[in-house]
Amino acid sequence: MKKWLLLAFTLLPSLALAEDTLDTGDTAWMMVSAAFVLLMTPAGLALFYGGMTRSKNLLNTYMMVFSAFLVAMVVWVMAGYSIAFGTADGGLNKVIGGFSNILLSGISWDSLSGSYPTYVFIAFQGTFAAITVAIASGSVIERMKFSTWLVFAAIWVVVVYAPITHMVWGGGFLFDAGALDFAGGTVVHMNGGLAGLVLAYLVGKRNGYTKIPMKPISVMLTALGAALLWFGWFGFNGGSAFGANGIAGLAFFTTALAPAVAGLTWIIIEYIVYKKTTLLGAASGVVAGLVAITPAAGFVDVTGAFIIGSVGSVIGFFGITALKKTLGYDDSLDAFGIHFLVGLWGALATGLLALDDKNLLWDGPLKESGDRMGQFMVQVESVVVVGLVTLIGTVVVYYIAAAITGGGRVDEEAESVGLDESEHGEKSFNL
Repeated sequence: MKKWLLLAFTLLPSLALAEDTLDTGDTAWMMVSAAFVLLMTPAGLALFYGGMTRSKNLLNTYMMVFSAFLVAMVVWVMAGYSIAFGTADGGLNKVIGGFSNILLSGISWDSLSGSYPTYVFIAFQGTFAAITVAIASGSVIERMKFSTWLVFAAIWVVVVYAPITHMVWGGGFLFDAGALDFAGGTVVHMNGGLAGLVLAYLVGKRNGYTKIPMKPISVMLTALGAALLWFGWFGFNGGSAFGANGIAGLAFFTTALAPAVAGLTWIIIEYIVYKKTTLLGAASGVVAGLVAITPAAGFVDVTGAFIIGSVGSVIGFFGITALKKTLGYDDSLDAFGIHFLVGLWGALATGLLALDDKNLLWDGPLKESGDRMGQFMVQVESVVVVGLVTLIGTVVVYYIAAAITGGGRVDEEAESVGLDESEHGEKSFNL
């Protein structure tokens, strides 16, 4: 019963129980958090990715991320929100939320989600959908058709992201099992990172990959993007407490600490391995730390944040160097290494390091009986399920999008000229 009360008050705003009362402090915090997370995609991630691409593809890279946000927010309102947080009949509700809130049917300006407006909750969650699909774009920049990307993003948010969100956060079977994902280790980072790798394999490698230099246009842009991501992440994690409260404060703190530890760890590893330290490495370490702490942000203390951040940095470093080289895939901007692998670590580490404090935890083995191994196995179940749904769903959606747009990849001439001119008729800099 307690689980369903929690669900009703925090995750199913469409129910808007009579006991719900507007709290101006919670409302203000959730509105600010949504704005913070919005900043992460068309500014933070777009610059982070854009700086790492080649000059002839900078504008296209930015457009891939920018357009992902536009498309995702629209389809989220049309259908994604209902599938993620609506209600369905019978056993279907364990997988999807149903279609009761298509085009936000049944929701009005005065509907409440616990202590703040439902519309604020919808906007907040929509920014999560947007950044998740935008993450995947980093794996296929410099060779994917922009039209295919738009169609893919629209379908993927509805048929892959929204059901996963429901299963983990919206009352589905992983939520019932007690899977802990505070702000999106599985829902966002594993999901987006694995989708990126799948797309990279389906679209194919860039022409000249490993044979010609593919140097980033501006590490400074990437570092600026990382800083904006870090800023926005305080809303990403802090807002996932769904109120201006002590748990939000804990998530805010761990979001400050873990990335700092991770960035420093990456610098140390680079010096040990290469005898040099790079700004690109430091920025990558910070983002790896942010990804790692996301599923655990409101569940761990200082020790947990240190461990999760430092180990996440190590996994991210070797994921985009040794593993990528061994497997030979062309993940252009390392979405898989930074987001999937590090997100996987964060999701599993949450089960190992979450505080045994019933005031913090959601229902699950750790809260109900102190069974940490049982909690860890639930975490394993959640990452396996999310991985399988993402893998299968991304393959299907890509082929649908490619069929609609006449193929998913630009031709060789367009790739050689650069997608800025061939796809958009613009240049990022007219010098």
